[in-house]
Amino acid sequence: MKFNVVKLKPIWYTLSVIMIAGSIAMLSMWGLKQGIDFTGGSLLAVRFSATSGTASGVERRPTSVEVQQVLDQTKIDLGTVVIQPVGDTDMQMSLRNMTEEEHQKVFGDLQKAFGNVTELRFDSIGPVVGEELRQKSFRGLIIALVAILFYVAYAFRKVSSPVKSWKYGVVTILAAFHDVIIPVGVFAFLGHFYGVEIGTSFIAAILTILGYSITDTIVVMDRIRENLTKLNGSFADIVATSVRQTFLRSFSTSMTTLLALFAIYFFGGESLHEFTLTLIIGIAVGTYSSIFIASPLLVSWQSLSAKLRK
Repeated sequence: MKFNVVKLKPIWYTLSVIMIAGSIAMLSMWGLKQGIDFTGGSLLAVRFSATSGTASGVERRPTSVEVQQVLDQTKIDLGTVVIQPVGDTDMQMSLRNMTEEEHQKVFGDLQKAFGNVTELRFDSIGPVVGEELRQKSFRGLIIALVAILFYVAYAFRKVSSPVKSWKYGVVTILAAFHDVIIPVGVFAFLGHFYGVEIGTSFIAAILTILGYSITDTIVVMDRIRENLTKLNGSFADIVATSVRQTFLRSFSTSMTTLLALFAIYFFGGESLHEFTLTLIIGIAVGTYSSIFIASPLLVSWQSLSAKLRK
């Protein structure tokens, strides 16, 4: 017996509704923890050598409390300081927007207190720039979605029966929303419980997920378009056949991509974690939606339209 995705669509819909509802609930309750890219401020990342430690000479990385004590003694109003240990030797500090003189004073005090300290990164973004980045990121997402809708409607313009061409575009956008809202919900959870912040790399990852999701969905849609002129039978049967024909291609492509992303996540360094984790979640969910959600949605919409016409 051949596996029929369309006949099992209530299962896929239920699973997606649970994931989407959970993501929206987490986003509503906790929101996203925004990094300095959006809120403005300074980010100082340092590395403590094996001989760094407290004044007593203990060879270990100082604790967050010890670093906070040094920052408190700088006699500079640093605002709300968030200190986050990274790996075994590094530490990242989020502070208010600092001048270069204040930056050098803070870093110098850390060196005096803990010995051999290396600066890995220092970024300072004003609140106006952060607000502008946030607005442009949101605007970019909206423009991308609208452009995709028009492109898909144009690409399928010669398909008019039994589903109008613009409906392919709407279903593609719904699948893309599905693929974006779930990783956003996951990061709302990670931000609330683990302090994971999002920045411009998160937006870049979301836009990448959109592109990947659309491509994967279009492959299935295009096969449906071809089979409508080649195969006989109900629309549901043609869709189910098209999904079976493209399943191996979609699964294989996604698996090879995910293997590469897992390698980058585990061996590529801390700075790439946010970007790669977003992609891993989004591509995994996108593969699921292109196979189990987008095509069954077309069938459901066509069935509903037929009932309304009657």
